This record gives sequence, C-alpha cells and structure tokens, in this order.
Amino acid sequence: MILINLVLSLVFLVILIKCAQYSIKYSSRIAKSLHLPEFIVSFFIIALISVLPEAVISIISAFKGNPELGLGTLLGSNVADLTLVFGIVALFSSGGIKVKSKILNNKIFYVVLLLFPLLLGIDGEFSRIDGAILLLLGTLFFIRIYYVSHKFHKKFNHSENKPFAKSLILLILSLLVLTGSAFLTTKFAIGFANDAKIPAILVGIAVLALGTCLPELTFSIQAVRKNHDELALGDILGTVITDATIILGLVALICPFNYNPLNMYIIGGAMFLAGLFAVIFMKSDKSINKKEGLLLIFFYIIFIFVEFFTNKIIGN
Repeated sequence: MILINLVLSLVFLVILIKCAQYSIKYSSRIAKSLHLPEFIVSFFIIALISVLPEAVISIISAFKGNPELGLGTLLGSNVADLTLVFGIVALFSSGGIKVKSKILNNKIFYVVLLLFPLLLGIDGEFSRIDGAILLLLGTLFFIRIYYVSHKFHKKFNHSENKPFAKSLILLILSLLVLTGSAFLTTKFAIGFANDAKIPAILVGIAVLALGTCLPELTFSIQAVRKNHDELALGDILGTVITDATIILGLVALICPFNYNPLNMYIIGGAMFLAGLFAVIFMKSDKSINKKEGLLLIFFYIIFIFVEFFTNKIIGN
C-alpha cells in the first residue's frame, strides 16, 4: 500500500504539473490580448496560475486535517523558487537574468514579507489571527504593485495572438483538471506519509514542493530564452509572495495548526535567506548571473540536507 500511494501521488502530481503548464500557456495568451505590461501580467496573472498547484494542495490538506503537508509544500516551493528555479533559469539564460531598476524599487517589500511567516510561526502555531495578518499583508502588497504598474511599460508582442474565447475555455478546462488532480495528489501523499511514518511536512518539502515549482521553472526558462526576463522575474516573485502570504494565510484561516517549531526555524529561515540572497544578487549588477545561479542552487541542496537531517533527529 505504501508503494501504491507513492506511485499514485506522483502520477497525479505529473498531471497536476502538466495542467498548470497548460493553464500558464492559455492565461498568457489571454493576457496578451489585454495589452498589459509584461511584469504586471506575469506578477498578477501568470504567477497566480503558477501558484495554483501548491495552493490547492495546501487548502485541501487543511480541510483534510493535515495542514503540515500544505506548510511544507508552500514554503518548500518558495525556497525552491528563490534558489533552484532562479539558479537554473540563470544558467539557461544567455547572460544572466536581467533586472530592471524599477523592479528593484520594491526589493525591501519582497524581503520583509518573506520574514512574516517566520515571525508569526516561530512559536510553532499558525492561528486564525496569524492567517488574517498574512492575508492582509499579501493583499496590501498586491494593491501597491497594481498602483505602481504604470512604471512597467514593456508590452507583449501581439503578432501571435490567439482567439480569446478559445483560450478562455481551454484555461477553464485546465484549471478544473488541475483541481481534481491536486485533490488526488494530496490524498495519496497523505496516505504515503501515514503508511511510511514520514512527517507530512517532509513529504511536502521534498516531493510536492519540488514538483509544484516546475510550472514556473519551465515558463521562466522559455521567457529568458525569448528575451522576456521581466516575465521570468514577475512569475517567480509573484508566486513566492502569494504563497508566503495569501495562500498560507488562507490555510491558517481554514484550519489553525501546530507543528514542531524547529521546522519553521529551518524552512522559514531558509525562505527569508533565499529571498535576501536573490535580492542582493539582483542589486549587485542588475542581473542574476550564472555564478550567482550556481550559488543559489548550492543553497537549495544544503537546505534539503539540513531539513532531512533535522526531521531524522525529530523522528528519533
């Protein structure tokens, strides 16, 4: 039964990832027809689609009474996005990920917001009050981004626009299948964790988080290859902020939960440090170059080793 649960959770995770990729594809087509700036489109629309895999898994986990799986998936995918995804995308880019100075104007807000999950959850508990605070912070941040959106003028190339109605229908279908596969992924992942006596938070960090960051990874690689670095940055940063505030806040509102504080020290601290390093690298020469990308990947590898070692100690 352990093997069956593992295989089925991975199968539905693959379906989930594929649906997320299709959702990004069709939402991107819709966004092109709206004549919006690239960074804003990727930060608001594509990032919100990218965040759906871990968001749905986390919310379903909360309803099923196993929110730690959602915590590991959410914050674990954030660490992966800020290190592994940024690093790999930088390696695939021609001369590093270029960063516009106007994007860097918001750097302090990115870092501060990533600190709040650690501060609120350092006592080993996420209450409904904590959830409300995170939800409010995330909402205020997106409102601020919306009001400064006029600074980002670069538009999509509209030469390949597809029919709006067709893209909308295919987007809705992709989201419906995505939701169903997320439900089944969560169900079998929880079953695997229970049968194998593995902490659910570790399954979220090591398996689901890595899988759910693949949509933004593939999208961002395609974006930098086509010289659309703002799309890659907006997608990754928008996904990370949404996960760390709005989605985690919703999970806590649905089902307040307790956990071993040591897990939050590590995963929350790693998320904050990863965000800090990413912003420092962006600020250094207005790009994340290949060397800095390798350093971010190395940071992710260390994080995984520390998390496994810590949970082994906790388990004993």
